[in-house]
Amino acid sequence: MQLRLTLLAFLFLLATPLFSQAKETKDVQFKFDNADPVVFSHDIHLKQYNNNCRICHNAIFDLRKRRHFTMAEMEKTKSCGACHSGVKTFSVADEKSCDRCHKGKPRNITYKVKGATDAAFSHNSHLKSLGGKCKSCHNGKVITGKEGRVTMAQMEKGKTCGACHNGSKAFTVAGNCGNCHKGMTPKELTFKTKGISAASFSHKVHTGMFSCKDCHTKIFSYKAGAKHFTMEDMGKGKSCGACHNGKEAFSSSGDCDKCHKGFKPGNITFKTDSGDATFSHDFHLGMYKCIDCHTKVFPYKAGAKHATMGQMESGASCGACHNAKDAFSVAGDCEKCHKM
Repeated sequence: MQLRLTLLAFLFLLATPLFSQAKETKDVQFKFDNADPVVFSHDIHLKQYNNNCRICHNAIFDLRKRRHFTMAEMEKTKSCGACHSGVKTFSVADEKSCDRCHKGKPRNITYKVKGATDAAFSHNSHLKSLGGKCKSCHNGKVITGKEGRVTMAQMEKGKTCGACHNGSKAFTVAGNCGNCHKGMTPKELTFKTKGISAASFSHKVHTGMFSCKDCHTKIFSYKAGAKHFTMEDMGKGKSCGACHNGKEAFSSSGDCDKCHKGFKPGNITFKTDSGDATFSHDFHLGMYKCIDCHTKVFPYKAGAKHATMGQMESGASCGACHNAKDAFSVAGDCEKCHKM
């Protein structure tokens, strides 16, 4: 009798449906910073493939090497795209099917930028203007998911936002800073230079006459101090000299104190075997302007260029003026310069 009961209990267990046991699979969530998660349902997929786990594991999804795939990779039959290719079922490349996996509304994205106010990207306004077509941007070319942050200069060449914000399809990224960087007031810039007082650049003064795109990034990158130029470079039209050329604005080669406030150049002493020679800026500025000598005759850095007395007699360096016509000749009266 006991044996018979045990046998019946065993047969009962064999006949018990599998669904009465503990569930071993669960939904998988793929989370995103700026959108609701994508939910993968094991139940739906197992039902479709008669509970055959091997259809996906590990041929498509290797549980030993877990990694994330981009939409561009899925469109090349990786990950979900192995089945969702438009043959067996809807394609991950089908723009009309985006919301079958991506439920809810995409959120606005805020980009924090050092030295400027945050830039805000509105999914709602862009989707409205593009007729809900996600792939206008998420197409593997404009935004791929792999590409890191880009500079404004790269955007001006068509990267990310610049693919549309080029002045044709939409306002250009080369100007209109306040359209994305709300409430932005560009700072005053101070350029510290060895041997001279700091030069100040006023955005407020310049933006009263020009727009951002007149200077950025054609003349200046958006990062202050990213590239340094000498006064000689400016005299050739580089940096500030692009406008400060004596035509559009005062020349960068003269009127030093307009940028370098309170600057008074000191005396310069040249040490020679014939006794030190002293050059007085005060004395010469009483008769000439900075532009008369810099940088046509002298570079701005003292001692950067040496000239012999023979070269001066031929019109180089001090000899450009000290030629017995404009001023006493360097060929005589040695003690006037050299304390012998």
